[in-house]
Amino acid sequence: MSPANPLPRQDLELILEHTAPLWEEVRGSRIFLTGGTGFFGCWLLESFCFVNHLLGLGARATILTRNPEAFAKKCPHLAADNAVTLHAGDVRSFLFPEGEFRYLIHAATEVSAKQAAEAPCEMLSTIIAGTERALEFALTHGSRKFLLTSSGAVYGKQPADVTHLPESYTGAPDPVDPANVYAEGKRTAELLCALYQKTGRIECKIARCWAFCGPYLPLDQHFAIGNFIGDVLAGRPIQIKGNGTPRRSYLYAADLAVWLWTILFRAPELVPFNVGSAHDVSILELAQTVAMTLNPQTEIRVAQEVVAGATPLRYVPCVDRAREVLGLRQIIGLEECIRRTAKWYAE
Repeated sequence: MSPANPLPRQDLELILEHTAPLWEEVRGSRIFLTGGTGFFGCWLLESFCFVNHLLGLGARATILTRNPEAFAKKCPHLAADNAVTLHAGDVRSFLFPEGEFRYLIHAATEVSAKQAAEAPCEMLSTIIAGTERALEFALTHGSRKFLLTSSGAVYGKQPADVTHLPESYTGAPDPVDPANVYAEGKRTAELLCALYQKTGRIECKIARCWAFCGPYLPLDQHFAIGNFIGDVLAGRPIQIKGNGTPRRSYLYAADLAVWLWTILFRAPELVPFNVGSAHDVSILELAQTVAMTLNPQTEIRVAQEVVAGATPLRYVPCVDRAREVLGLRQIIGLEECIRRTAKWYAE
């Protein structure tokens, strides 16, 4: 594995610009981050390191990882930061490091479609037991604020007549459908936060995350936008496995980091916030946008025919609560999101 490039400075500066007033409370504190080696975690850790040094906060971050050596090879610029400590362990059973950690971000989860299909019990165990372990650590090590990265999957299938799903929607996944293992795991993780919140010793914040794009997003997994960018960079036709009609929305990872830091520091406890973009496109429109942005000569292949009269499937959040309560908004548009992601991978 080749070492990853540092994130673009313009992205890190954007994150600082939109979170600068929030960081003073972190001065001299320690943050514990699970899932610090994944897509979310790398953005949170790198933006923390950037802000920490630029503002002279004197804060420290401890990152839980199953393989510190692998992470050090993937992100040597982060592993070498004096403010970063790598802590080896499984999120379900890690040994608690000593001392006080005023903030805990629980971003460790399993999102692999392959694992959901082939090892669903392992996925469920990681989500539920991992969340409980993280909460127990937070409760016993002086954590004031706990952020759970949950998912828009907790709502279940989006009704055809709802274009943007709000946090007030009370639908749910079918609990006897094994395909919903990830969604049910996240629902239980949110419930665990509510139970630990009752102790009165911790503020639990919930970010229901949707779909994203940016550096560190895999280009060869089950993320459509990542696959499409990967196709163009490799000079291949863009392959759409379905009929291209499902509608999705994508938030750039720098925006994601702004939203997550803001929710950690400022969100009311146990008030879920959708984290994502309200600007939706069909999968075919997404493929066309990727092609036009990166290489207009790219061929787009659609595997299935559109069924006449069928209602397109949607996975699109309403983000009014984030805007009205926390003043959050999308800063980077889709085309620029695609452009920045491709540039990072091409360098």
